[in-house]
Amino acid sequence: MQLKPLARSLAVALSIVVIAGCSSTGGTQDGDSYGSQDGSSMGSNTSGVGTSGQYGSTSGSGAGAGQQADSRIPEVRTIYFDYDRDTIKSEYESVVMAHARYLRANPNARVVLHGHTDERGTREYNMALGERRAGAVQRFLNIQGVSPSQMSVVSYGEER
Repeated sequence: MQLKPLARSLAVALSIVVIAGCSSTGGTQDGDSYGSQDGSSMGSNTSGVGTSGQYGSTSGSGAGAGQQADSRIPEVRTIYFDYDRDTIKSEYESVVMAHARYLRANPNARVVLHGHTDERGTREYNMALGERRAGAVQRFLNIQGVSPSQMSVVSYGEER
């Protein structure tokens, strides 16, 4: 009879461990992304909300071995924001700077910054937060000398 309460306690403890093991630390991150029409992509993600974008070029320029580094689309395409924040973290400034250099060196290139969020918050709040995060990246790029005509912002909230 003593075994029954012990078995029940063990089952409860095991259930708690299993449930804790199911939690995800990175699954609800959002981000900013960039992609190109030639199949390469770049993104930036954030905790809870983020943005993404797309590079496009009317000239179809690519990155050959003999081209300058600024003519290559930067490899790092994801940045993360803190939960419920729209400030670019200092650790990601160099990523956005690399994209600013690319866009300045390629004036025909365009980028669309898409704002995304996780499921927390109302639809309206998430749409606004996604737009603020994409806007933060847009402002940063503009300060770095990227033409406003090369950038646009769209927010999807948690929809995409």
